[in-house]
Amino acid sequence: MPVVLRETGYRFEFCASDGDEPPHIHVKKNGKHAKFWLNPVVVLESSGRFRPHEVTEARKVVERNRQWLLDLWNVFRTWSLKPRGPRRSG
Repeated sequence: MPVVLRETGYRFEFCASDGDEPPHIHVKKNGKHAKFWLNPVVVLESSGRFRPHEVTEARKVVERNRQWLLDLWNVFRTWSLKPRGPRRSG
């Protein structure tokens, strides 16, 4: 998963294996994980082991960067879903 943003100890990542899911961001910190939908508004999809104040803190970062994350999501999905041909040597 490429890390697209780091802030206040949180890592914000996209995952290429998420298939056809709507735009979202994975948030990780110290073995904890959350997932936020980005569109039409920021919504917590799941949270593993984050305390409520940590979810609030992460959500604020996502909300501040929502449009940028959506734009980056579209670039990332276009790139990650692009068919790859055989590699040429030489």
